[in-house]
Amino acid sequence: MSGEAQTASDYIQHHLQNLTYGRHPDGHWGFAHGADEAAAMGFWAVHVDTMLWSLLLGIAFFFMFRRVAKQATTETPSGFQNAIESVVEWVDSNVKDVFRSTNKYIAPLALTLFVWILFMNLMDLIPVDWIPWAVGAAGVDYQKVVPTTDVNATMGMAIAVFCMIIYYSFKIKGIKGFMAELTMNPINPKEMGMPKYLWPPLMVFNFLLEVVGLLAKPVSLGLRLFGNLYAGELIFILIALVFAAGSGYVAEGLQALFGGHVPAWFFIAVALSVAVTLSLNLKNKLSTKRTLLLLYAQLLLAGGLAFAGGQLLHFGWAVFHILVIILQAFIFMMLTVVYLSMAHEHH
Repeated sequence: MSGEAQTASDYIQHHLQNLTYGRHPDGHWGFAHGADEAAAMGFWAVHVDTMLWSLLLGIAFFFMFRRVAKQATTETPSGFQNAIESVVEWVDSNVKDVFRSTNKYIAPLALTLFVWILFMNLMDLIPVDWIPWAVGAAGVDYQKVVPTTDVNATMGMAIAVFCMIIYYSFKIKGIKGFMAELTMNPINPKEMGMPKYLWPPLMVFNFLLEVVGLLAKPVSLGLRLFGNLYAGELIFILIALVFAAGSGYVAEGLQALFGGHVPAWFFIAVALSVAVTLSLNLKNKLSTKRTLLLLYAQLLLAGGLAFAGGQLLHFGWAVFHILVIILQAFIFMMLTVVYLSMAHEHH
């Protein structure tokens, strides 16, 4: 975030803008400085932040699970090992309940999708100003840290799943079997005993219906995940505006001190000081009376009741959003398994 005054609309648009790299209309390559420049780059522009965070979280997932697999022990397993094994067993049991065919790649694929998407979704719980402020101090204008709020990422995963559906449909059923499935369902003229001159129009009708249903699978996968996470991110951004608004109600001097807009680092410092105060109280190093006085002073400094209300809203939405984060990762995983199971079955 810059030190310049911003309207609420500017604040929201800034947080919803990806760090985009591509070719400018004049022919040179570089980063976009705003939504208009990003749009002018066209289809082949790259959302660098989406790519970067997706890769980092994927690498973190890989090394985390690899480390547990290499150091696994049956004698005295650590709590972390137990947690990882629980996730693996839970995913494996869900796959076995749905996928009736034999394919050694489906369970690893399901585990990868669930954990990777979960990691990407969890980035939504990081306060919206923290990382953008940090990279902004390094000269980077934009930074969206939740890859699943970018439709390019979610549709990219969905299209990859769709390619697997088509691949296994041809591999298991053959070209003839797969085309028969598309043209002889849901209305099978052969089983209904219809005369053969009626078969071609019914087969065309069936084909159109089945193709629409087939194409709806990646669309439903990608847009469902994107829509839920994007809406969640937008609500976090709106709640963050409450923090900024708080400084205008009780501590207007902050606005004058910082030149019209209270920077993100100030709220980060206040939030950390609140966390330290509560931590000291839990360790019995700070009395309850002094804890309350410090919290009262910290909240007044950051904007008074409006800030406190914003904190409560943020915490409440984060608690609820955890359910959405886990559920959306689970739904993507399970729908993928269901679709691949259908690709292995003859209809």
